[in-house]
Amino acid sequence: MPPPPWHPDNIAGRLAHLEARGRITKAVRAWFDQQGFLEVETPCLQASPGMEPHLKAFQTTLSEPFGETSSRMYLHTSPEFAMKKLLAAGLPCIYQLAHCFRNEERSPTHHPEFTMLEWYRSGMGLDALMEDCEGLVKAALLASGHKTLSWQGKHCDPFAPWQRLTVSDAFFDFAGIDLLGTITDPDEPDPRPLAEAAGRIGLSTQATDSWEDVFFRLFLDRIEPHLGSNAPVFLTGYPLCMAALSRQDAVDSRLAMRFELYAAGLELANAFAELTDSKEQRRRFERDQKLKEQLYGERYPIDEDFLAALSHMPECSGIALGFDRLVMLATQATSIDQVLWLPLRH
Repeated sequence: MPPPPWHPDNIAGRLAHLEARGRITKAVRAWFDQQGFLEVETPCLQASPGMEPHLKAFQTTLSEPFGETSSRMYLHTSPEFAMKKLLAAGLPCIYQLAHCFRNEERSPTHHPEFTMLEWYRSGMGLDALMEDCEGLVKAALLASGHKTLSWQGKHCDPFAPWQRLTVSDAFFDFAGIDLLGTITDPDEPDPRPLAEAAGRIGLSTQATDSWEDVFFRLFLDRIEPHLGSNAPVFLTGYPLCMAALSRQDAVDSRLAMRFELYAAGLELANAFAELTDSKEQRRRFERDQKLKEQLYGERYPIDEDFLAALSHMPECSGIALGFDRLVMLATQATSIDQVLWLPLRH
């Protein structure tokens, strides 16, 4: 049996990564201070944990003194709902290093408790967040003591020119598939045309696969390994059915105003031009929870307070970056456990 995470030998083997984590944390806070951001802290305990269909949350019970009342609560999967309430209160530029919790997630890049770096800019769009990412990642790498971001033998230089690539171009370039041509209904696309395209390039699918299932089979097998292989890349123009909490693209109604950041084949961040239409957001939440119930036999409650705040939120953009993953890439770690002070044991 391997020694526990607190064992001196175990700590010693991770100490260089952990010391670099401390330097990167200081560099990140200094960078946001220089940009005029306000650091906030929001509760981990929430009425609704996050509404993505495949996320599994940790549930608990909040009891008032003397057992008068109790209510079901969750550890948040992201600080997004709470931070947007602060945007509705009038705070213009905020960030948070938040501990987040997702059940049934453990791999070299996933841990049940992890740190999310999330920030928002009122009155600004996705281009501003892209500029933020460049400055922030460079500051983190300089603090790490290394020269490149590295993962599984791939190296990525954030001081080289950063790239932008649309999702549709990525599918055509790396898989030879006209992704948008397979979408007949932007809101709920039929999976069969995309599954047929996958079959033509030798990738098998299941008859029960949804459109997103087929998308991710293709993406993980044929697209993701190529992303950010030399310099970081912003993957833009996600299909509307994958909009989550982002606005619909004003130019192409088939798309959402969203990007993801990739480096050395690993996803680092996910950004939205934030949706402020509470009716549309409720529709998406209800659709996602219907799917969650079909797949997993459960659904999470909608945070009505969040929807009320959404109507008062200004136009803004927001982004969530996996802080542990950034430390991994900057320190050339091979597993997320190497950059956590006390990873959870199985």
